[in-house]
Amino acid sequence: MNEAPIIPPGVVGLPPMDADRPRRAKAESKPKGKRHRRRTADRFGVLNAFLDMTAGALTRAELLTWLILYRDIKPDGTTRTSQEDIAGRAGITSRAVRFALRRLVAFGLVRIVWQGGFRKGASVYAVRPLPRQQVKGETHDR
Repeated sequence: MNEAPIIPPGVVGLPPMDADRPRRAKAESKPKGKRHRRRTADRFGVLNAFLDMTAGALTRAELLTWLILYRDIKPDGTTRTSQEDIAGRAGITSRAVRFALRRLVAFGLVRIVWQGGFRKGASVYAVRPLPRQQVKGETHDR
């Protein structure tokens, strides 16, 4: 049985490495293709558009709610997140999340795909970077 060496009290330092322990080979990473780069570039493009054109007009709760929903987007373009989860992650109240979601829906930044609830699970949302007014060439003032 190969036991680890015991360091006596008062001695500072690390025990010698076992020379007979086999080294692990470096895991070869899969080469990332153009498809992966495109998906990442698209996500950053959406995030950049949101930060450049929209974020300045939102309250803190609205901004955090949108960012959390955006972070959770699945490949199908939707996100399924409970309001309680958003509140906990953003450090705000559930009431603030509900109010923020109502305003984000009114601005056209979030679309409710499926309304969740008690015994129904979390709601499903679709997230957009620009409000409807900016997409049509207008801007919105609060």
